[in-house]
Amino acid sequence: MSGQEPPKIEFPCEYPIKVLGRRTDAFKPTVIAVFERHAPGFDQTAIAVRDSRKGTFAAITVTITATGEQQLAALHRDLMATGLVQMVL
Repeated sequence: MSGQEPPKIEFPCEYPIKVLGRRTDAFKPTVIAVFERHAPGFDQTAIAVRDSRKGTFAAITVTITATGEQQLAALHRDLMATGLVQMVL
C-alpha cells in the first residue's frame, strides 16, 4: 500500500445515488419522499427506475446536489430505516 488516502469529494457536487429494494407500490414514492426531505428540489425528471429481470427488485437512481458528508449519511440512514430499502450505493 502506498499510504495515500482516497480523494475527498468536493461539495457541493452532483452525486448519483442508487437505491435497491423489493419492487412494491410503496417503494418509489417512499424513496422519493426521503430524497425530497434531504435534498429538496432535486430534479425528479432525471430519476431512473429499473426492475430486475424477474421483477422482484427495483433500482432507483437519483442524482442530487450533495452538500456534504452529513447529508449523505443522513440520507442513507433514513432510506435504510424505511424497511423497503436493501442497499444504497
